[in-house]
Amino acid sequence: MAHIDKEILRLALPSIVSNITVPLLGLCDVAIMGHVGGARHIGAIAIGSMIFNVMYWLFVFLRMSTSGLTAQAYGATRWDIARNVRRRHLAMALCFGGAIVILQEPLRLLTFWLMQAEGDVAALCTPYYYICIWGAPAVLGLYVVTGWLVGMQNTRLPMVIAIGQNVVNIATSLVLVLVFDMGITGVAVGTVVAQWAGFLVALAAPLSSPEGDTVVLKSNEAPSGAVGGASSSFYLFLRTVCLVSVNLYFTSAGSAQGALILAANTLLMQFFTFYSYMTDGFANAGEALAGRYVGASDAAMLKLTVRRLFFWGLVMAVLFTAVYVLAGSTLLRLLTTDGDVIATARHYLPWAVCIPFAGMAAFVWDGIFIGMTRAKGMLTACFIAAVVFFVLWLLLSPTLHNNALWLAFVAFLATRGLVQTIEAL
Repeated sequence: MAHIDKEILRLALPSIVSNITVPLLGLCDVAIMGHVGGARHIGAIAIGSMIFNVMYWLFVFLRMSTSGLTAQAYGATRWDIARNVRRRHLAMALCFGGAIVILQEPLRLLTFWLMQAEGDVAALCTPYYYICIWGAPAVLGLYVVTGWLVGMQNTRLPMVIAIGQNVVNIATSLVLVLVFDMGITGVAVGTVVAQWAGFLVALAAPLSSPEGDTVVLKSNEAPSGAVGGASSSFYLFLRTVCLVSVNLYFTSAGSAQGALILAANTLLMQFFTFYSYMTDGFANAGEALAGRYVGASDAAMLKLTVRRLFFWGLVMAVLFTAVYVLAGSTLLRLLTTDGDVIATARHYLPWAVCIPFAGMAAFVWDGIFIGMTRAKGMLTACFIAAVVFFVLWLLLSPTLHNNALWLAFVAFLATRGLVQTIEAL
Protein backbone atom coordinates (compact mmCIF):
# COMPACT_ATOMS: atom_id res chain seq x y z
CA MET A 1 0.00 0.00 0.00
CA ALA A 2 2.84 2.37 0.84
CA HIS A 3 4.38 1.70 -2.58
CA ILE A 4 1.23 2.55 -4.54
CA ASP A 5 0.65 5.68 -2.45
CA LYS A 6 4.18 6.75 -3.30
CA GLU A 7 3.51 6.17 -6.98
CA ILE A 8 0.23 8.07 -6.83
CA LEU A 9 1.85 11.04 -5.11
CA ARG A 10 4.86 10.94 -7.46
CA LEU A 11 2.49 11.39 -10.40
CA ALA A 12 -0.20 13.49 -8.71
CA LEU A 13 1.85 16.18 -6.98
CA PRO A 14 3.57 17.53 -10.12
CA SER A 15 0.20 17.41 -11.88
CA ILE A 16 -1.39 19.38 -9.04
CA VAL A 17 1.35 22.00 -9.25
CA SER A 18 0.88 22.36 -13.01
CA ASN A 19 -2.93 22.10 -12.92
CA ILE A 20 -3.28 24.72 -10.21
CA THR A 21 -1.67 27.30 -12.50
CA VAL A 22 -4.62 26.96 -14.90
CA PRO A 23 -7.35 28.22 -12.52
CA LEU A 24 -4.89 30.77 -11.19
CA LEU A 25 -4.79 32.22 -14.71
CA GLY A 26 -8.56 32.51 -14.70
CA LEU A 27 -8.44 34.05 -11.24
CA CYS A 28 -5.80 36.52 -12.42
CA ASP A 29 -7.81 37.55 -15.49
CA VAL A 30 -11.00 37.95 -13.45
CA ALA A 31 -9.15 39.82 -10.70
CA ILE A 32 -7.50 42.21 -13.19
CA MET A 33 -10.81 43.01 -14.84
CA GLY A 34 -12.55 43.15 -11.47
CA HIS A 35 -10.20 45.85 -10.26
CA VAL A 36 -9.81 47.94 -13.44
CA GLY A 37 -13.45 47.54 -14.46
CA GLY A 38 -16.64 46.13 -12.98
CA ALA A 39 -19.41 43.63 -13.65
CA ARG A 40 -19.29 44.26 -17.44
CA HIS A 41 -15.57 43.47 -17.62
CA ILE A 42 -15.93 40.36 -15.46
CA GLY A 43 -18.83 39.25 -17.65
CA ALA A 44 -16.81 39.82 -20.84
CA ILE A 45 -13.96 37.66 -19.49
CA ALA A 46 -16.51 34.99 -18.52
CA ILE A 47 -18.07 34.95 -21.98
CA GLY A 48 -14.71 35.03 -23.78
CA SER A 49 -13.23 32.28 -21.63
CA MET A 50 -16.28 30.08 -22.02
CA ILE A 51 -16.21 30.46 -25.80
CA PHE A 52 -12.71 29.04 -25.97
CA ASN A 53 -13.47 26.44 -23.32
CA VAL A 54 -16.33 25.26 -25.54
CA MET A 55 -14.03 25.01 -28.56
CA TYR A 56 -11.15 23.35 -26.76
CA TRP A 57 -13.24 21.02 -24.61
CA LEU A 58 -14.65 19.50 -27.80
CA PHE A 59 -11.12 18.34 -28.59
CA VAL A 60 -10.02 17.30 -25.11
CA PHE A 61 -10.41 13.71 -26.30
CA LEU A 62 -7.04 14.23 -27.97
CA ARG A 63 -5.36 14.45 -24.57
CA MET A 64 -7.45 11.73 -22.94
CA SER A 65 -7.10 9.14 -25.68
CA THR A 66 -3.38 9.92 -26.02
CA SER A 67 -2.86 9.42 -22.29
CA GLY A 68 -4.81 6.16 -22.01
CA LEU A 69 -3.35 4.49 -25.08
CA THR A 70 0.19 5.60 -24.23
CA ALA A 71 -0.12 4.35 -20.63
CA GLN A 72 -1.26 0.95 -21.87
CA ALA A 73 1.63 0.85 -24.33
CA TYR A 74 3.95 1.72 -21.44
CA GLY A 75 2.57 -1.13 -19.33
CA ALA A 76 3.12 -3.53 -22.23
CA THR A 77 6.63 -2.03 -22.89
CA ARG A 78 5.64 -1.16 -26.46
CA TRP A 79 7.52 2.11 -27.00
CA ASP A 80 6.93 1.95 -30.76
CA ILE A 81 3.16 2.12 -30.22
CA ALA A 82 3.57 4.95 -27.70
CA ARG A 83 5.53 7.02 -30.21
CA ASN A 84 3.07 6.32 -33.02
CA VAL A 85 0.20 7.48 -30.80
CA ARG A 86 2.04 10.75 -30.21
CA ARG A 87 2.72 11.40 -33.90
CA ARG A 88 -0.78 10.50 -35.06
CA HIS A 89 -2.60 12.52 -32.43
CA LEU A 90 -0.30 15.52 -32.79
CA ALA A 91 -1.04 15.64 -36.53
CA MET A 92 -4.78 15.54 -35.80
CA ALA A 93 -4.46 18.30 -33.22
CA LEU A 94 -2.68 20.67 -35.60
CA CYS A 95 -5.26 20.02 -38.32
CA PHE A 96 -8.15 20.73 -35.97
CA GLY A 97 -6.42 23.85 -34.63
CA GLY A 98 -5.84 25.18 -38.13
CA ALA A 99 -9.49 24.60 -39.01
CA ILE A 100 -10.58 26.64 -35.97
CA VAL A 101 -8.44 29.59 -37.12
CA ILE A 102 -9.76 29.38 -40.67
CA LEU A 103 -13.39 29.21 -39.52
CA GLN A 104 -13.02 31.89 -36.85
CA GLU A 105 -15.73 34.25 -38.12
CA PRO A 106 -18.61 31.75 -38.40
CA LEU A 107 -17.49 30.30 -35.07
CA ARG A 108 -17.62 33.77 -33.52
CA LEU A 109 -21.14 34.39 -34.77
CA LEU A 110 -22.30 30.97 -33.55
CA THR A 111 -20.71 31.14 -30.10
CA PHE A 112 -21.80 34.73 -29.43
CA TRP A 113 -25.35 33.71 -30.30
CA LEU A 114 -25.21 30.63 -28.07
CA MET A 115 -23.74 32.60 -25.19
CA GLN A 116 -26.30 35.41 -25.62
CA ALA A 117 -23.44 37.90 -25.67
CA GLU A 118 -24.95 41.29 -26.38
CA GLY A 119 -24.39 45.00 -25.79
CA ASP A 120 -21.38 46.17 -23.81
CA VAL A 121 -20.31 42.64 -22.86
CA ALA A 122 -20.20 41.57 -26.52
CA ALA A 123 -18.30 44.73 -27.49
CA LEU A 124 -15.67 44.07 -24.83
CA CYS A 125 -15.44 40.38 -25.69
CA THR A 126 -15.00 40.75 -29.48
CA PRO A 127 -11.34 41.92 -29.55
CA TYR A 128 -10.52 39.26 -26.93
CA TYR A 129 -11.93 36.61 -29.27
CA TYR A 130 -10.12 37.78 -32.42
CA ILE A 131 -6.76 37.65 -30.63
CA CYS A 132 -7.18 34.42 -28.64
CA ILE A 133 -8.36 32.42 -31.65
CA TRP A 134 -4.76 32.31 -32.94
CA GLY A 135 -3.73 30.17 -30.00
CA ALA A 136 -5.95 27.23 -31.05
CA PRO A 137 -3.25 25.09 -32.78
CA ALA A 138 -0.92 25.54 -29.83
CA VAL A 139 -3.59 24.61 -27.26
CA LEU A 140 -4.65 21.43 -29.06
CA GLY A 141 -1.06 20.44 -29.77
CA LEU A 142 -0.18 20.87 -26.11
CA TYR A 143 -3.13 18.63 -25.18
CA VAL A 144 -1.51 15.78 -27.08
CA VAL A 145 2.03 16.25 -25.79
CA THR A 146 0.80 16.55 -22.20
CA GLY A 147 -1.35 13.42 -22.52
CA TRP A 148 1.57 11.51 -24.02
CA LEU A 149 3.91 12.48 -21.21
CA VAL A 150 1.35 11.50 -18.55
CA GLY A 151 0.88 8.15 -20.27
CA MET A 152 4.65 7.65 -20.15
CA GLN A 153 4.42 8.14 -16.34
CA ASN A 154 6.07 11.57 -16.58
CA THR A 155 4.16 14.38 -14.90
CA ARG A 156 7.21 16.45 -13.97
CA LEU A 157 7.89 17.77 -17.47
CA PRO A 158 4.25 18.88 -17.98
CA MET A 159 4.60 20.66 -14.63
CA VAL A 160 7.68 22.57 -15.80
CA ILE A 161 5.98 23.47 -19.10
CA ALA A 162 2.76 24.58 -17.38
CA ILE A 163 4.54 26.71 -14.81
CA GLY A 164 6.64 28.44 -17.44
CA GLN A 165 3.65 28.97 -19.71
CA ASN A 166 1.48 30.41 -16.99
CA VAL A 167 4.17 32.68 -15.59
CA VAL A 168 4.55 34.13 -19.09
CA ASN A 169 0.77 34.55 -19.34
CA ILE A 170 0.30 36.28 -16.00
CA ALA A 171 3.37 38.50 -16.37
CA THR A 172 2.52 39.55 -19.93
CA SER A 173 -1.13 40.27 -19.08
CA LEU A 174 -0.24 42.33 -16.02
CA VAL A 175 2.29 44.43 -17.94
CA LEU A 176 -0.01 45.04 -20.91
CA VAL A 177 -3.03 45.87 -18.74
CA LEU A 178 -1.49 47.78 -15.85
CA VAL A 179 1.44 49.44 -17.62
CA PHE A 180 0.21 49.91 -21.19
CA ASP A 181 -3.49 50.23 -20.28
CA MET A 182 -4.57 47.72 -22.97
CA GLY A 183 -7.50 46.40 -20.93
CA ILE A 184 -9.08 43.15 -22.06
CA THR A 185 -6.94 43.19 -25.22
CA GLY A 186 -3.81 42.96 -23.09
CA VAL A 187 -5.22 39.91 -21.30
CA ALA A 188 -5.86 38.25 -24.69
CA VAL A 189 -2.37 38.97 -26.03
CA GLY A 190 -0.80 37.57 -22.87
CA THR A 191 -2.84 34.39 -23.27
CA VAL A 192 -1.79 33.76 -26.89
CA VAL A 193 1.90 34.50 -26.27
CA ALA A 194 1.94 32.00 -23.40
CA GLN A 195 0.04 29.32 -25.35
CA TRP A 196 2.55 29.29 -28.20
CA ALA A 197 5.52 29.49 -25.87
CA GLY A 198 4.29 26.44 -23.94
CA PHE A 199 3.59 24.41 -27.06
CA LEU A 200 6.94 25.12 -28.69
CA VAL A 201 8.77 24.09 -25.53
CA ALA A 202 6.62 20.93 -25.29
CA LEU A 203 7.58 19.91 -28.81
CA ALA A 204 11.15 19.49 -27.57
CA ALA A 205 10.02 16.85 -25.04
CA PRO A 206 12.16 13.70 -25.25
CA LEU A 207 10.77 10.80 -27.29
CA SER A 208 12.95 8.10 -25.80
CA SER A 209 11.56 5.24 -23.73
CA PRO A 210 12.22 5.13 -20.00
CA GLU A 211 15.05 2.69 -20.80
CA GLY A 212 16.75 4.95 -23.33
CA ASP A 213 16.51 5.20 -27.11
CA THR A 214 16.15 1.46 -27.73
CA VAL A 215 12.71 0.46 -28.99
CA VAL A 216 11.43 -2.71 -27.35
CA LEU A 217 9.25 -4.87 -29.63
CA LYS A 218 7.48 -7.69 -27.81
CA SER A 219 5.10 -8.79 -30.54
CA ASN A 220 3.02 -7.53 -33.43
CA GLU A 221 0.00 -7.11 -31.19
CA ALA A 222 -1.00 -3.79 -29.68
CA PRO A 223 -1.64 -3.59 -25.94
CA SER A 224 -5.19 -3.86 -24.69
CA GLY A 225 -7.27 -0.86 -25.73
CA ALA A 226 -5.02 0.38 -28.54
CA VAL A 227 -7.04 -1.20 -31.31
CA GLY A 228 -10.17 0.58 -30.09
CA GLY A 229 -8.50 3.97 -30.12
CA ALA A 230 -10.76 5.42 -32.83
CA SER A 231 -14.00 4.39 -31.13
CA SER A 232 -12.60 5.53 -27.77
CA SER A 233 -11.89 8.99 -29.19
CA PHE A 234 -15.42 9.17 -30.60
CA TYR A 235 -17.01 8.27 -27.25
CA LEU A 236 -14.80 10.81 -25.50
CA PHE A 237 -15.85 13.44 -28.04
CA LEU A 238 -19.54 12.77 -27.38
CA ARG A 239 -18.90 12.85 -23.64
CA THR A 240 -17.24 16.22 -24.05
CA VAL A 241 -20.27 17.47 -25.97
CA CYS A 242 -22.38 16.64 -22.90
CA LEU A 243 -19.95 18.47 -20.61
CA VAL A 244 -19.81 21.48 -22.91
CA SER A 245 -23.59 21.60 -23.18
CA VAL A 246 -23.97 21.77 -19.40
CA ASN A 247 -21.20 24.32 -18.86
CA LEU A 248 -22.32 26.46 -21.80
CA TYR A 249 -25.91 26.46 -20.65
CA PHE A 250 -24.87 27.24 -17.07
CA THR A 251 -23.11 30.42 -18.20
CA SER A 252 -25.85 31.28 -20.67
CA ALA A 253 -28.58 30.88 -18.05
CA GLY A 254 -26.62 33.10 -15.69
CA SER A 255 -26.13 35.70 -18.40
CA ALA A 256 -29.89 35.72 -19.11
CA GLN A 257 -30.48 36.72 -15.47
CA GLY A 258 -28.41 39.88 -15.85
CA ALA A 259 -24.82 41.08 -15.56
CA LEU A 260 -24.83 40.92 -11.76
CA ILE A 261 -25.85 37.23 -11.61
CA LEU A 262 -23.41 36.43 -14.42
CA ALA A 263 -20.57 38.10 -12.55
CA ALA A 264 -21.47 36.37 -9.26
CA ASN A 265 -21.69 32.95 -10.92
CA THR A 266 -18.37 33.58 -12.62
CA LEU A 267 -16.67 34.22 -9.30
CA LEU A 268 -18.20 31.11 -7.70
CA MET A 269 -17.26 28.96 -10.68
CA GLN A 270 -13.65 29.85 -9.91
CA PHE A 271 -14.16 27.80 -6.73
CA PHE A 272 -15.23 24.82 -8.82
CA THR A 273 -12.40 25.31 -11.29
CA PHE A 274 -9.80 25.57 -8.56
CA TYR A 275 -11.01 22.36 -6.90
CA SER A 276 -11.34 20.44 -10.15
CA TYR A 277 -7.85 21.21 -11.36
CA MET A 278 -6.37 20.26 -7.99
CA THR A 279 -8.29 16.97 -7.90
CA ASP A 280 -7.36 16.31 -11.52
CA GLY A 281 -3.80 15.78 -10.28
CA PHE A 282 -4.99 12.48 -8.77
CA ALA A 283 -7.09 11.79 -11.86
CA ASN A 284 -3.92 12.15 -13.95
CA ALA A 285 -2.20 9.66 -11.67
CA GLY A 286 -5.18 7.38 -12.26
CA GLU A 287 -4.78 7.71 -16.03
CA ALA A 288 -1.10 6.78 -15.89
CA LEU A 289 -1.34 3.94 -13.37
CA ALA A 290 -4.64 2.39 -14.49
CA GLY A 291 -3.45 2.32 -18.11
CA ARG A 292 -0.07 0.95 -17.02
CA TYR A 293 -1.58 -1.95 -15.08
CA VAL A 294 -4.13 -2.71 -17.80
CA GLY A 295 -1.30 -2.88 -20.33
CA ALA A 296 0.69 -5.12 -17.97
CA SER A 297 -2.42 -7.27 -17.21
CA ASP A 298 -1.94 -6.73 -13.46
CA ALA A 299 -5.48 -6.84 -12.03
CA ALA A 300 -4.35 -6.87 -8.39
CA MET A 301 -2.36 -3.63 -8.70
CA LEU A 302 -5.20 -2.02 -10.66
CA LYS A 303 -7.68 -2.78 -7.86
CA LEU A 304 -5.31 -1.46 -5.19
CA THR A 305 -4.71 1.71 -7.23
CA VAL A 306 -8.45 2.40 -7.44
CA ARG A 307 -8.87 2.09 -3.66
CA ARG A 308 -5.97 4.40 -2.86
CA LEU A 309 -7.04 6.98 -5.45
CA PHE A 310 -10.42 7.24 -3.72
CA PHE A 311 -8.70 7.69 -0.38
CA TRP A 312 -6.75 10.66 -1.73
CA GLY A 313 -9.86 12.01 -3.44
CA LEU A 314 -11.67 12.01 -0.09
CA VAL A 315 -8.77 13.88 1.52
CA MET A 316 -9.01 16.58 -1.16
CA ALA A 317 -12.80 16.88 -0.75
CA VAL A 318 -12.52 17.40 3.01
CA LEU A 319 -9.74 19.95 2.60
CA PHE A 320 -11.52 22.09 0.02
CA THR A 321 -14.85 21.98 1.81
CA ALA A 322 -13.17 23.29 4.94
CA VAL A 323 -11.43 26.09 3.01
CA TYR A 324 -14.65 27.19 1.30
CA VAL A 325 -16.63 27.15 4.56
CA LEU A 326 -14.03 29.10 6.52
CA ALA A 327 -12.67 31.46 3.86
CA GLY A 328 -15.25 31.63 1.07
CA SER A 329 -16.18 35.27 1.67
CA THR A 330 -12.52 36.27 1.90
CA LEU A 331 -11.79 34.62 -1.45
CA LEU A 332 -14.64 36.57 -3.05
CA ARG A 333 -13.20 39.85 -1.80
CA LEU A 334 -9.84 38.94 -3.31
CA LEU A 335 -11.44 38.50 -6.73
CA THR A 336 -13.27 41.81 -6.99
CA THR A 337 -13.90 45.08 -5.17
CA ASP A 338 -17.45 45.40 -6.54
CA GLY A 339 -19.67 45.30 -3.45
CA ASP A 340 -22.83 44.32 -5.31
CA VAL A 341 -21.11 41.38 -7.01
CA ILE A 342 -19.63 40.20 -3.70
CA ALA A 343 -23.00 40.40 -1.94
CA THR A 344 -24.74 38.47 -4.71
CA ALA A 345 -22.02 35.80 -4.85
CA ARG A 346 -22.10 35.38 -1.05
CA HIS A 347 -25.82 34.59 -1.29
CA TYR A 348 -25.07 31.56 -3.50
CA LEU A 349 -21.83 30.56 -1.75
CA PRO A 350 -23.34 27.46 -0.02
CA TRP A 351 -23.66 25.81 -3.43
CA ALA A 352 -19.93 26.23 -4.04
CA VAL A 353 -19.29 24.59 -0.67
CA CYS A 354 -21.16 21.49 -1.90
CA ILE A 355 -18.97 21.05 -4.96
CA PRO A 356 -15.98 19.08 -3.56
CA PHE A 357 -17.99 16.16 -2.17
CA ALA A 358 -20.48 16.20 -5.05
CA GLY A 359 -17.73 16.00 -7.67
CA MET A 360 -15.05 13.85 -5.99
CA ALA A 361 -16.12 10.44 -7.33
CA ALA A 362 -16.60 11.74 -10.88
CA PHE A 363 -13.10 13.23 -11.02
CA VAL A 364 -11.41 10.11 -9.64
CA TRP A 365 -13.33 7.73 -11.89
CA ASP A 366 -12.60 9.87 -14.94
CA GLY A 367 -8.86 9.30 -14.53
CA ILE A 368 -9.28 5.56 -13.97
CA PHE A 369 -11.67 5.14 -16.91
CA ILE A 370 -9.35 7.10 -19.22
CA GLY A 371 -6.42 4.87 -18.33
CA MET A 372 -8.52 1.77 -18.91
CA THR A 373 -9.86 3.29 -22.19
CA ARG A 374 -13.42 2.75 -20.94
CA ALA A 375 -14.69 5.77 -22.82
CA LYS A 376 -18.16 4.35 -23.41
CA GLY A 377 -18.78 4.19 -19.66
CA MET A 378 -17.67 7.82 -19.31
CA LEU A 379 -20.11 8.82 -22.05
CA THR A 380 -23.00 6.96 -20.41
CA ALA A 381 -22.40 8.63 -17.05
CA CYS A 382 -22.06 12.10 -18.50
CA PHE A 383 -25.16 11.76 -20.70
CA ILE A 384 -27.36 10.65 -17.81
CA ALA A 385 -25.96 13.43 -15.60
CA ALA A 386 -26.63 16.02 -18.31
CA VAL A 387 -30.25 14.86 -18.54
CA VAL A 388 -30.57 15.26 -14.76
CA PHE A 389 -29.12 18.79 -15.01
CA PHE A 390 -31.53 20.02 -17.67
CA VAL A 391 -34.59 18.35 -16.13
CA LEU A 392 -33.92 19.91 -12.72
CA TRP A 393 -33.33 23.34 -14.24
CA LEU A 394 -36.49 23.26 -16.35
CA LEU A 395 -38.63 22.06 -13.44
CA LEU A 396 -37.25 24.35 -10.73
CA SER A 397 -36.08 27.53 -12.49
CA PRO A 398 -39.50 29.25 -12.49
CA THR A 399 -39.50 29.29 -8.67
CA LEU A 400 -35.87 28.91 -7.55
CA HIS A 401 -34.19 30.90 -10.35
CA ASN A 402 -30.40 30.97 -9.86
CA ASN A 403 -30.64 28.54 -6.94
CA ALA A 404 -32.16 26.05 -9.37
CA LEU A 405 -29.18 26.54 -11.68
CA TRP A 406 -26.71 25.73 -8.92
CA LEU A 407 -28.77 22.79 -7.63
CA ALA A 408 -28.84 21.32 -11.15
CA PHE A 409 -25.08 21.76 -11.51
CA VAL A 410 -24.27 20.08 -8.17
CA ALA A 411 -26.65 17.22 -9.07
CA PHE A 412 -24.87 16.89 -12.43
CA LEU A 413 -21.53 16.35 -10.67
CA ALA A 414 -22.96 13.85 -8.17
CA THR A 415 -24.81 11.86 -10.83
CA ARG A 416 -21.67 11.42 -12.91
CA GLY A 417 -19.84 9.87 -9.97
CA LEU A 418 -22.78 7.65 -9.03
CA VAL A 419 -23.26 6.23 -12.53
CA GLN A 420 -19.52 5.64 -12.99
CA THR A 421 -19.44 3.78 -9.66
CA ILE A 422 -22.26 1.55 -10.85
CA GLU A 423 -20.46 1.04 -14.20
CA ALA A 424 -17.29 -0.02 -12.37
CA LEU A 425 -19.01 -2.63 -10.16
